[in-house]
Amino acid sequence: MQFASVQQAEDFLAQNPDIEMFELFILDANGVPRGELLQREELLTVYQRGRSLPSAMLGLTLNGDDVEDSGLAWDVGDIDCRAYPLEGSLMRIPTRPIPTAAVQVCMHPTEGMPATVADPRHLLVKVIDALKADGYNPVMACELDFYLLDQPRDSQGRPQPTLDGDVARRRSSKVDGLRELEQIEPFMADLYAACMAQNIKARTAISEYAPGQVEITSEHGDALCQMEITLEHRDALSAMDQAIRYKRIVKGVAHKHGLQACFMAKPFEHLAGTGMHLHVSLADAEGNNLYASEDKAGTALLRRSVGGMLALLLDSLLLFCPNANSYRRFQVNSYAPLASTWSINSRTASLCVSTGPACTRHIEHRICGADANPYLAAAAILSSIHHGISENVDPGEPVEGDGHTQAKGLLPTDWLTSLQALEQSSWARDALGKGFLGVYLAVKRAEYRQFMAEFGEQDWRWYLTQP
Repeated sequence: MQFASVQQAEDFLAQNPDIEMFELFILDANGVPRGELLQREELLTVYQRGRSLPSAMLGLTLNGDDVEDSGLAWDVGDIDCRAYPLEGSLMRIPTRPIPTAAVQVCMHPTEGMPATVADPRHLLVKVIDALKADGYNPVMACELDFYLLDQPRDSQGRPQPTLDGDVARRRSSKVDGLRELEQIEPFMADLYAACMAQNIKARTAISEYAPGQVEITSEHGDALCQMEITLEHRDALSAMDQAIRYKRIVKGVAHKHGLQACFMAKPFEHLAGTGMHLHVSLADAEGNNLYASEDKAGTALLRRSVGGMLALLLDSLLLFCPNANSYRRFQVNSYAPLASTWSINSRTASLCVSTGPACTRHIEHRICGADANPYLAAAAILSSIHHGISENVDPGEPVEGDGHTQAKGLLPTDWLTSLQALEQSSWARDALGKGFLGVYLAVKRAEYRQFMAEFGEQDWRWYLTQP
């Protein structure tokens, strides 16, 4: 774990004399940023001695409720745990009216106990280190969909896509259309500028499959108006760090424009879901792509990597699809995968091997919803790859054409099945560790109980008049 030096904070303060406030944040298991707002004079102390954060902060539900069974609340008296700033995470937030910067922190391996075991970034570091010990350096990129919505809700309190810039009607979308991009040009310009200010490379923008859904891509990717961004391929840890910061940038820029950026997996019944596709390859110590091959099916190492991911797909599904709404995304003819399948250049499979130049050969993991925590999703993918390599797992033959119609064993489409699969997984106990797994399952069980206890319009519409 690389924590930042005090010199970084001193240099930043000298170069940014106008900054008044600092957002200190840590990411919990749900991918929710939690933290504090600091005054300028408090920053150096954080870099010198860390910052005390309550242990329960990393054991909260999505809605911010304490979870007794997590072991991080009353069992330990909600004690203070020390977190320290991450290398290179101190950045200006260009969308704030008051000059503000953000700094991401992570629990210290020893001073942060017991919350350290629940810190999702620590889990990813552990998985990456295990791969590196065997000579494999994971390279990843994150491709994120999101919707741009109006901040006001409709007359029934439901979210709604943005208005068309030329006429007073809800925006429609034409796949790959340029007009859709033109209509949100002010938003796009500010988004690119904000990404540049935080050293995040986001390039090509393409019109997506739904109103308000957008994609921007740097290297790969295929869809805007539902927006999707592919960030630069780089070492796995910094790639996921950038994905976390990128989501915060998108939300901030959208708010500045009177909009809401939505990363919900399936916000509308009749429109496309929002995914998070993770691109992955393995490199040697010199940075050479170990998946590179003129054969589009890749090397034997790539095939074993695919085999591991397919073999552990059910065990790890909750980390890719963590919420009840996540499973509404899995529908036929939706470009969301439905089964444990892999392909060469077919977007209907769960895992897709790229077909560009040999040196760019990689696997696109297409299962995650945009609501997944990038740290946990990456940790599950890389641990599965390590399993496939170590156990020499054969993935079988790739599917061709429409993978939906060739699916033999479908993925679960409900939250509880995935929760139980993770709970019963021997792989998860070894790969995630007993401490992290215990906290995560406790949080997800609590959320499941809360979600199922809540009822409303659908219950009444279905059952109120039944005999």
